[in-house]
Amino acid sequence: MSAVEIHYISKRYGTVEAVRDVSLQIEEGELFGLIGPDGAGKTTLFRVLATLLLANEGSATVAGYDVVHDFREIRNRIGYMPGRFSLYQDLTVQENLEFFATVFHTTVEANYDLIRDIYEQLAPFKKRRAGALSGGMKQKLALCCALIHKPEVLLLDEPTTGVDAVSRQEFWQMLRTLKAKGITILVSTPYMDEAAMCERMALLQQGQVLQVGTPEELRSAYRWPLYAVRAEKMYPFLQALRQYPGTHTCFAFGEYAHLSLQTEKADEAAVRAYLTQKGFTKIDLQRIDPTIEDTFMDLLQQPETQPSS
Repeated sequence: MSAVEIHYISKRYGTVEAVRDVSLQIEEGELFGLIGPDGAGKTTLFRVLATLLLANEGSATVAGYDVVHDFREIRNRIGYMPGRFSLYQDLTVQENLEFFATVFHTTVEANYDLIRDIYEQLAPFKKRRAGALSGGMKQKLALCCALIHKPEVLLLDEPTTGVDAVSRQEFWQMLRTLKAKGITILVSTPYMDEAAMCERMALLQQGQVLQVGTPEELRSAYRWPLYAVRAEKMYPFLQALRQYPGTHTCFAFGEYAHLSLQTEKADEAAVRAYLTQKGFTKIDLQRIDPTIEDTFMDLLQQPETQPSS
């Protein structure tokens, strides 16, 4: 039995279609990512799975229970961490944890082994009010509260947004530890670099699934010769690259531009000659392997995106 099954879920807010015909299957014990920018439909989908919203069409099950008819059972079996910090800011760290344990008719001690590694980082601040914690500590407290009843499925909606790079790395290490304990984890993020930390993922845009697969599968689906290119005066340089007859796409990636060439016109020497003719100097051009972000950007360029499951 799959931990989460989603069948043609659609959700509208008036005339706005937030999620459209989404179908996904997440296996038990899997670390699965929903990857996409703001407005892609990630939060809406999480709220449907957490039984906080009713979909307009489609069906879904979590831990084998239907999100409409069995919502009480689901709420006892999931841990849900919304994107915005939603704990009681006037309560201390310890008081928040004890409160959520009481809500689920358990105690902190009963499942302490599950949260031990996370809570030990919070222990020095256990008498501090939650509202006075740093972003990374708030994140750890919210995760502890979501785990205190030992859920079967963990739903994490953009848990690393707004925290520093070190805290992001620490958080993903915590998720790997939790996965090793058998918990199914569904996590959303707008950060493409975090996608590689998932076992499988779905790329979302405008409420639709663009592609589903492992990081390796998604990277290997990129079919264009790809180059990292840099020169002085990057803005006119980008414009010139986009006007090159053999260009498929060209996007800025930090200090470089990622240039994909049409397969039949993939000629590195011709690109260099073209740029030199345009007056550019100190040209750095090197063949690279595609990232998940390159795959995502390429999917957006397709004239019609077909939902994939």
